[in-house]
Amino acid sequence: MPLSVRISRRAALRGALATPFLAAPALAETWPSRPVRLVIPFGAGGSVDVVGRLLAEKLGSFLGQPVMIDNRPGGATSIGAVHVARSAPDGYTLFYGTPATQIINPSLLPNLQYDPDKDLVATGSVMRAPNLLLVHPSLGVRDIAGLVALAKQRPGALTYASSSVGSSNHLSGEMLCRLADIQMLHVPYRGISQYGPELLAGRVHMCFGTISDMLKLSENGGLHRVAVTSEKRNPLLPDVPTVGETVPGFEATAYNYIAVPSGTPRPIIMAVNAAFNRALADPHVAGRMVETGLEPLATDTPEQASATILSERARWKQVIEAAGIKLEG
Repeated sequence: MPLSVRISRRAALRGALATPFLAAPALAETWPSRPVRLVIPFGAGGSVDVVGRLLAEKLGSFLGQPVMIDNRPGGATSIGAVHVARSAPDGYTLFYGTPATQIINPSLLPNLQYDPDKDLVATGSVMRAPNLLLVHPSLGVRDIAGLVALAKQRPGALTYASSSVGSSNHLSGEMLCRLADIQMLHVPYRGISQYGPELLAGRVHMCFGTISDMLKLSENGGLHRVAVTSEKRNPLLPDVPTVGETVPGFEATAYNYIAVPSGTPRPIIMAVNAAFNRALADPHVAGRMVETGLEPLATDTPEQASATILSERARWKQVIEAAGIKLEG
């Protein structure tokens, strides 16, 4: 009798240990069994929100469950990030990540309310968003070589606008200053609605911005489309050179990705990865993104996304520290 009891306990223990491994694949097979929320850390109507809604619509069409957009702006994406980090790790609360959350904020903000390494886990990539540099014609330059030469002649006299301190268009300017060994004055505004009219009027000399925004701004204003910030020329603007063609090593694109709360089971992570990769590979979705100057990334694994976050963080940390940029928070 004692022997049979011991055997029964061992069998029960083996069964208990096996349960998580048996349950994990089942989780992926049933995900999603109810609506999924995609938290976007920006307000409705912006470029990230537009892409998020495009993906959500496509995901809902083949997942059999709606993917609902939950806009939670503020705190340089911290409000949305904290909400997702504290959510159940079950695959039903997803985070749309941009450079701020796990790439820029660790170097820019001293008191983050989340751990950028431990609280969120990347499931895969979404896209890279290049910037386009517009220059007011009053400067008399049409290319990066001319701009750099003028900046060297007039150190600190040329101004460039951005949507905020620490934004992609701000850091693109700082990277150009660092790699080209020039000095320009950064003038932060609160979005393109403020700095657009200032650039058109010539009260600020230049700005970096998303390709779609800059194309609209330069349609009727006579602004020069000088260069794109991606590694390669953008298909939407094949005649516009890259900054890197003149300034070696320059590449500045906003990396976007999807993340889930830490502790999410691996099968769920892989299911989320597969779903987004399928949506991003859809010709309609990819076409909509490309026609606005974006670069969809439809094949990355969770490991590749995590590695990209770390490499981007190291690269931008150098730029931020060299420029002495810091925010309270």
